[in-house]
Amino acid sequence: MAHALKAWGLNRLSRLTPPEPARRYERDAPGDLLHLDIKKLGRFNKTGHRITGHHRRKRSRGVGYDYVHVAIDDHSRVAYVEVLPDERGYTCAVFLVRATRWFASRGVTIKRVMTYNGVGYRSNLFATTLQQIGARHVRTRPYTPQTTGKAERFIKTLQEEWAYRVPYKTSEQRNAALPRWLDIYNCQRPHGGINFKTPISRLNLNR
Repeated sequence: MAHALKAWGLNRLSRLTPPEPARRYERDAPGDLLHLDIKKLGRFNKTGHRITGHHRRKRSRGVGYDYVHVAIDDHSRVAYVEVLPDERGYTCAVFLVRATRWFASRGVTIKRVMTYNGVGYRSNLFATTLQQIGARHVRTRPYTPQTTGKAERFIKTLQEEWAYRVPYKTSEQRNAALPRWLDIYNCQRPHGGINFKTPISRLNLNR
């Protein structure tokens, strides 16, 4: 019997339990919840294998990584992004300060900040920064992707439409293209999750 269950892919209890349906949620107003996340991208000094289709041995070696820090407003989907050299506590903290100021310049006060449990987000400096800006820290629970869906979806879009869409010659060229792409995402690109409105329009509507 055990062999039969294994052959049918039913030998694990998790496979007998139907997956939990996705719970879609949206905060009522801009600033109610800000999602933070980080995507590590390899630096390069020649066009990479994702674009050329060549084998991985052709990639740049010893160049290091860029860390793309992202902040997504839960209600509007407006995004603030910076490419930074690491994901340490200090770097996460100063990114949060700049993101908070950027949203404040657009009339948005950040009330809650959601992060996963990365080391940078668990640092004392990050906690102190949250207190200084008056925001509550909300941590994601392990194995609950529905809580981080907006950040994960944005990072996927970021990769498809910015990081890997164009055959950049260097990572510096890729990074230089980020501000223009981000402006298009926030101000021109319709978003299916908000009835095909642009993210920035949801800030303007709530002022």
